Amino acid sequence: MDVCLLIRQRLTELGLEQKDLAEAAQVTESYISQLLAGKKMPPAPDRTDIYVKMSRVLKLPAGKLAKLADLQRKEELKKSWSDPPAPLFKEVRELILQKCSPARGPQVRVIFEKQPFGELERLVTQKLLDVVKRVAKEELESENWVRLVARLSRRSYEDMRVIVLEFLDTDIFNLSAENCVSFLDPLIESWDIDLASFGVEIVLNRRLAPGDSKKFEFVEKQPEQPFNEEPGLREFLSDPSLSGDAAPEEIGFLRRLRFTGKRPTPLYYYRELQSLRDPLHFHGPAAGKAAREG
Repeated sequence: MDVCLLIRQRLTELGLEQKDLAEAAQVTESYISQLLAGKKMPPAPDRTDIYVKMSRVLKLPAGKLAKLADLQRKEELKKSWSDPPAPLFKEVRELILQKCSPARGPQVRVIFEKQPFGELERLVTQKLLDVVKRVAKEELESENWVRLVARLSRRSYEDMRVIVLEFLDTDIFNLSAENCVSFLDPLIESWDIDLASFGVEIVLNRRLAPGDSKKFEFVEKQPEQPFNEEPGLREFLSDPSLSGDAAPEEIGFLRRLRFTGKRPTPLYYYRELQSLRDPLHFHGPAAGKAAREG
């Protein structure tokens, strides 16, 4: 069943009106009207608190509305997956560039303008959106925070609740100028990117989002350096009578052994090597050789 159809049915059965539902969900009646008319896609359940509030007033089992909404969203999203990504609104790109560090801004602008919505622009926009969404989701239940953002944006509390809910449901391909004015602009102080490692650092407005700056790194790193070689292993490898016939794969195995207590002796490594060659524990070429020699 369509989630909006279920809501309309319950409103009729309970003798409630859209304004009653709007009041319970702490949103505007206009938002509820557009939602029930199918002009807005039902918000994602994991990004909103609206279904919990609606379920209480509609006397529906917990999770029912959220489950229906999730199924409906998946069907709608399948239809749009084949569409190519559209460029951001000019106002959105400009705001994002304005927030970039002055030293990096001109270079980033050149890269952004090479493509309508290229890889770097999508990467930066996604990270900015993720950070601001996280703040908005955490603060949604804080009436003081919502009222503060509403006051800064010169909106009512209910209007701001609707804007937050819709913002939590947006993505980088549908980011609007209004989203930027309401959230990205006031919450983000600045951002910078290392174009060699693609590490992104985002500084938030401490008045609205207290905490440290957020850092994200996208860089290929070399494997961790191995631990210092055990003295006992060095002695084992330097003694041909103990390690003379050890294969490279076997030595590699011995090097990976780690110890936290008593340090191993050369004889320990010799015994470990013999155990490794035991046909019961090792079925490779070395085991076959040991078996033949036995």
